[in-house]
Amino acid sequence: MSAANLRAALADATARFGFSPTARLDAELLMAHALGIDRNALLLDMERPVPATFAGLVERRAAHEPVAYITGTRGFWTIDLSVGPGALVPRPDSETLLIAALAHFGNRAPVTVLDLGTGPGTLLLAALDEWPARGVGVDRSAQALAYATSNATALGMAHRTAFVRGDWAAAIDARFDLVLANPPYIGTDEPLPDEVRRHEPGSALFAGADGLDDYQLLAGQLARLIAPGGCAAVEIGHTQAAAVAALFAAAGLDSVVHRDLGQRDRCLLVTPRTAG
Repeated sequence: MSAANLRAALADATARFGFSPTARLDAELLMAHALGIDRNALLLDMERPVPATFAGLVERRAAHEPVAYITGTRGFWTIDLSVGPGALVPRPDSETLLIAALAHFGNRAPVTVLDLGTGPGTLLLAALDEWPARGVGVDRSAQALAYATSNATALGMAHRTAFVRGDWAAAIDARFDLVLANPPYIGTDEPLPDEVRRHEPGSALFAGADGLDDYQLLAGQLARLIAPGGCAAVEIGHTQAAAVAALFAAAGLDSVVHRDLGQRDRCLLVTPRTAG
């Protein structure tokens, strides 16, 4: 087929993906995946036939399946991660936690990292790509940990990582320079796009009626986990900064809000309160 037909196929797919705020990008990612190339290569050379497999990918996306589940991969920070059903899809907003941690450490580097609710290893492996540290990832989902272990191996980080199945830090008895956490923070009745509610694991999304259940658990654990001079970077829903900071303050923790690229509250940088 001609390049015009390839462009027409992309335009048709984009029109079918009207439910997505990134409809054209979705179509391009699926076309690149069908061709076995990356998106940049597709954009640089549109003189390609439309592969027969593209139509099936379009049908899956039109049924609101996440693009990352269809292609099996998602880029995050400086790494690419394998993802699929049972693992939360990495999102750019979560990179705010790494930006906040970089600001905290400056020219220093954390030596040890703990990622609570690691999912497919998203925050932990991004941090280990940033710093020559060692880290532990914790998750209650065996499916998510299987992805995390595979991703660590693919990225050459298996020797620097350990993964533990558990409920937050209940099984952890150590201090870390950097603690990362992206807990569930969506209220059970809050509206969500079909691709999230129908496909991504509810245990990684919902946290009680007000979305604060897991922050209450974390508030009682963080102080004993943070090494001297260290910090925790905790993701929050964009309306939750005051409520979560209050929970942490009651547990003797100080918090500073960091905003994402959309200028929404997205992260609390947490440190133990010093005396005096």
